Amino acid sequence: MDFGIGEECGVFGVYAPGQDTARLTYYGLYALQHRGQESAGIAVSDGKELTVVKDMGLVPQVFDERTLAALDGHLSIGHVRYSTTGSSEWFNAQPAFRSGGDTGFAFAHNGNLTNTADLAAGLGMLPGIEAECSSDSDIVAEMLLRQFPSTARGDGRDLERALLNVLPELRGAFSLTVMDDAHLYGVRDRNGFRPLVLGRLEGGGWVLASETAALDIVGAHHVEDVAPGTMICIDATGVRRIRWADADPKLCIFEYVYFARPDSELYGQNVHAARQRMGEELARQAPVEADMVMPVPESGVPAAQGFAKESDIPYGDGLVKNRYVGRTFIQPTQQLRGMGVRLKLNPLSENVRGKRVVVVDDSIVRGTTTRQLVAMLRAAGALEVHLRISSPPYRWPCFYGMDTGRKGELVAADLTVSEIGKFVGADSIAYLDLDRLIRATGAPDAGFCTACLSGEYPVPIDPADFPTPVEKRGVTALSLGV
Repeated sequence: MDFGIGEECGVFGVYAPGQDTARLTYYGLYALQHRGQESAGIAVSDGKELTVVKDMGLVPQVFDERTLAALDGHLSIGHVRYSTTGSSEWFNAQPAFRSGGDTGFAFAHNGNLTNTADLAAGLGMLPGIEAECSSDSDIVAEMLLRQFPSTARGDGRDLERALLNVLPELRGAFSLTVMDDAHLYGVRDRNGFRPLVLGRLEGGGWVLASETAALDIVGAHHVEDVAPGTMICIDATGVRRIRWADADPKLCIFEYVYFARPDSELYGQNVHAARQRMGEELARQAPVEADMVMPVPESGVPAAQGFAKESDIPYGDGLVKNRYVGRTFIQPTQQLRGMGVRLKLNPLSENVRGKRVVVVDDSIVRGTTTRQLVAMLRAAGALEVHLRISSPPYRWPCFYGMDTGRKGELVAADLTVSEIGKFVGADSIAYLDLDRLIRATGAPDAGFCTACLSGEYPVPIDPADFPTPVEKRGVTALSLGV
């Protein structure tokens, strides 16, 4: 099955004495549910005890009223997970927790490290053999724990010093929320591949979140984007900022195309408006004569709206999405594969019959879903099916936290655009040019990672450096990227 690019993860953190931080974190994770649906977790501290609750499933499946009532504390962090590689198992759910002596801390990670094997070797661990080395996030947590014997000063900043010692050793993508019993930290890698923002609660207190939409949900106003290479330190004294590395901003371009919620802001630009501009640019670049512009719901909606506006072709709905089918559900048996995409999408025959339709989507990864969609629309009576994609061809795999598969699995890796059109059965096909995509973000000079579209990797990549997942107890034990 191919339902597009896999989501990433979402992190959240709140420091707010006198407020129900566990419940605020619950709402924050709910707002970030689109970034990960495999597991959810919350860690909370009351200044004396640090408690972590995590499990497989969606946020409302993991937490109920009784669970939240038992999580009392003035600071908290949370995580929703989508694994990019490796197993979806309880032991890889986050926040990760470590305790040594009088020190305990919880750790949540969005991104993917590119030097996981080297870090594991430096710890004297074999990936996939020892439980504490089951993911890159657990490796970082173990590295932090091993710092404490040499950095402990008893001044309450042991975790801060451990972070500053460990962060320069990490390569790749990581936006983190980390906490001990009295401090909340937010960290962004030097390239800022994954977003992280700081907000201020109206009643006092601070919030860290993957997206601004999560700030809105808990009633916080956006203060700033956490700068790449920066660590935010929050405690009873207020907020401090420590620059731990020189910044070279390279925000993932697919945050604009697909990942981020439409009501979030990136680089100060509304995501929904940016996606509409992508559709407008696409209409100018690749016009077509048609009777209706329709989106592939839901990620293709804003771009389809922009395409219809710019082309002056009526906008309409041609597909209905089953909103109750999630990624974890769609694992059909071989006998059910014939149903294919109909598990998730079904055509509105009355709307497409006898019409030339422009189908707008955000991307094509493997092409199998798109091929089924085109066939469904033709079977529903569409006279012509013209595909317009609001991003360039996806030709290279991502090593920074997106679930894309190997290069050989990407339909655009070996086929030209016209060959892709023939493969999926479209009457015509066009992808948005990269320069137009960057312009549509509204922040063309801010700095982007376009590796999956251009093959230019900001952090050097050698796929040979990535270890082969080790099978353990019937599941993949090494989980790179969470």
